[in-house]
Amino acid sequence: MLITGNTRLFAILADPIAQVRTPEVLNAYFAEHHVDGVLVPMHVPADKLSITLDAIRGMKNMGGCIITVPHKNAVAELCDVLGPTAKATGAVNTVRRLSDGRLYGDMFDGAGFVSGLISQGHDPKGKRVLLVGAGGASGAIAFALVQAGVGELVITNRTLSKAEEIATRIKSIVADAPVRAGDSDAQGYDIVVNATSLGMRPEDALPLDVNTIASSTLVAEIIMKPALTPLLDAAQQKGCTVHFGRHMLDEQVRLMAEFMLDTADHV
Repeated sequence: MLITGNTRLFAILADPIAQVRTPEVLNAYFAEHHVDGVLVPMHVPADKLSITLDAIRGMKNMGGCIITVPHKNAVAELCDVLGPTAKATGAVNTVRRLSDGRLYGDMFDGAGFVSGLISQGHDPKGKRVLLVGAGGASGAIAFALVQAGVGELVITNRTLSKAEEIATRIKSIVADAPVRAGDSDAQGYDIVVNATSLGMRPEDALPLDVNTIASSTLVAEIIMKPALTPLLDAAQQKGCTVHFGRHMLDEQVRLMAEFMLDTADHV
């Protein structure tokens, strides 16, 4: 990769940052599509997020940024313009810097996750799904699963009111959406999705009791690193089919890249 004064800069903002796979995947996409750009990781704590975005507003060769844990909801509040999915979910994972410095954010986690499931032969249509977690990614995934036609979607979270907020937001857009908040008992579900950050660190607790998961259940992650999280490892030992976090990233890289590279300013 040759970086010159003409190279457009892109960043991924996270805290922590060491676990992200996006730089290697998106930089490979840039190389394959002959884009003169580079994506670099930026370790940004929550109390520095606003000033970091202000700095990006002022950098004319900055094309945009990817947003991940734990900033997706906060960035939605800090963007100047929001796309349709970001408005529906209250979260952002991709930001484009417009020519006048405004930041335009949208969310592609949900579309990427569902496309990743389908690419691996796991169509969620008509399935009973338990979604664990109520952060920014969870809202986007929940919305996309409803759009994909799941039979029932239950969102569970340590703070149940946050799960209820996601369900209410979705129902305000899709009135008959089969979504509700509930407990973390995984019995009777076809698919269980971990949309929390639990599993990135070796000392993390499991996001739910694996004893309630049947061997016929598909267990899916959104965590990229480690690839085999403790949850997926435990699920495999029970005989479950597992779905890795990388599939979500692989499927949404094109969507995020096209969004950040778009030169349209009329949004």
